[in-house]
Amino acid sequence: MSWPPSKVSKLENGKQTPTDDDIRDWTRATSSENETEALLASLHTLEVQHAEWQRQLRVGLKPHQQEIADLDAKTRLFRAFESTFIPGLLQTAEYARYRFAQSITVFKVRNDIDEAVAARVQRQDILYRPDKRFHFVLTEAALRYRLCPPEIMLGQLDRLVSLTALPNVKLGIIGFETAYVVAPAHGFWILNADRVMVETFSAELNLAQPQELALYGGIFDNLAAVASYGRSARTIINQVITELAAEDDQKDQG
Repeated sequence: MSWPPSKVSKLENGKQTPTDDDIRDWTRATSSENETEALLASLHTLEVQHAEWQRQLRVGLKPHQQEIADLDAKTRLFRAFESTFIPGLLQTAEYARYRFAQSITVFKVRNDIDEAVAARVQRQDILYRPDKRFHFVLTEAALRYRLCPPEIMLGQLDRLVSLTALPNVKLGIIGFETAYVVAPAHGFWILNADRVMVETFSAELNLAQPQELALYGGIFDNLAAVASYGRSARTIINQVITELAAEDDQKDQG
């Protein structure tokens, strides 16, 4: 390929980023053309593939919500699985406030909760756009974890029931009695068919390699296949509401 030794050294030691043509030339020269697309996908998402929360949130919570809103605008099909908490697009303002409070506690960032909540609620306008489609799958555990006071969770569960009526929103709930084919190890989002987002305690992972997209697409299909929808999903949610309301009443009486 006639690359000078200095370029080879910089590439090998991570001091220079290869171009698209560099990737294509290298895979061609090494008879590895089958790896070209995967390597290009890694190259294109290199800077955002591992985005640390401390860096993303250093100027506050609201700017990150605005970044996500920009990504939402480009996305037509949203597929999301959550095993622990209610997805941001489905959250009430009160529930969102507790989620943001956790981020402030963990990462010691600037407290702009009011602005962040307003930005998240504004993002939810896309749920009512007919050109976008949403498929959410939640575990029953996500409905029951005590991540906020009971009265806040009751409002959140009631909102989930109402959202099942939206024509472009498909909401599935996996009940506790369900036999899993794939374990609900962690939550993730698939945006269109070109990005998978995974949140860890330390960072937001953005995955775009073809094999990763195919893997997560298959996992989502497996989880979605065992979920309950429509009336069955509402039955699970309403059962949680009934039990939580009764427990809340007992506390008030006590």
